[in-house]
Amino acid sequence: MTNKRFVLSTMLMLTVVLFFACSKSDDDPNDNNPSGTDEFKKGMLVNYADNIIIPGYTDFIAKMDLLEAAVNAFLDNPSAATRDAVKAPFKTAYLAFENVSMPYFGPAAALQLNSYVNTFPPATSKIEAGVASGTYNFTQPGISDSLQGLPALDYLLFSDNAVEKFTTDTHAANRKKYVRDVMDRIATLSGNALSQWNSSYRTTFVNSLKTDVGSSIGSIVNQLAFEMDALKGPRIGYPFGKQSNGIVFADKAEAYFSGISGDLAVANLTALKNYYTGASGDGIADYLVLLKKEQLNTDVLAQFDIAINALKAIPAPLSAAFTGSPATVEEAYKQIQKLLTLLKTDVASATGVQITYMDNDGD
Repeated sequence: MTNKRFVLSTMLMLTVVLFFACSKSDDDPNDNNPSGTDEFKKGMLVNYADNIIIPGYTDFIAKMDLLEAAVNAFLDNPSAATRDAVKAPFKTAYLAFENVSMPYFGPAAALQLNSYVNTFPPATSKIEAGVASGTYNFTQPGISDSLQGLPALDYLLFSDNAVEKFTTDTHAANRKKYVRDVMDRIATLSGNALSQWNSSYRTTFVNSLKTDVGSSIGSIVNQLAFEMDALKGPRIGYPFGKQSNGIVFADKAEAYFSGISGDLAVANLTALKNYYTGASGDGIADYLVLLKKEQLNTDVLAQFDIAINALKAIPAPLSAAFTGSPATVEEAYKQIQKLLTLLKTDVASATGVQITYMDNDGD
């Protein structure tokens, strides 16, 4: 009898434990993988792949094709008029790249696409040395990053006396070849990234349903934080003097020579909001709601808008505003910092994602 009571009591206790365990799995707002979320996460990742990332690469490549046509027209007949005709497609292509800067994982990371396409500021003296000698290598990681990509085009096409350097300069022919080689390099890298997304990597990406290191969701959250750190640092803070005791280095800003730094910063943050929300489909914002983190999501969305508006308030060009309107830049910097903290700390914690990249400015 005693043994029977023990068995019944044990079974009852196990039933209660299992009931509360199941309830916790289904209802605990601190559970990062509640029951029934796999279907949601799969749909969310399909949305990212099919409606944001792949179309983003497709659009960037199309915009680069238009830029290439304008650049070739300039190189074939260098003049102020043909160079001016390059400005609009250059800006359009650079803005389009901001839409694919965020998914720097998978194919892009393997190809080091971001490093080769948008490392700024460009190493102008080394670019000039390569033009003069006609010898350069664009495939050396960490060495050739600042010799190529959109920042190199920004310098070569829009720096002082750029038109004359393609006509009367001793190395004009080498300079034309350098520009065409930079264009070809961008086309090759972006084409390879898109090809991999359209083949095997898409399947890998949409079926990675965990949030651990290397997972698709983990990569998205990490990159949201990383891009925010890049906006706070290289795009705004560094040229503004945040790491140089207030000494401004305006020429270190993204796209300094074409004067579109501010437009790119707004485009970058707008693209990050698009990735956060999932645009017209489910995104990290909806995932937070699923995890019962509605208030955090509301706070993040509000801060995105505040930071974007603060960037838009900076008078163009951004490089001049560093000294001409420092209070406005400072306000934007502070709002970016607040958004960075929300994404890097609160969103990462809520989704159970470990931030794995290392920044170098102490936060």
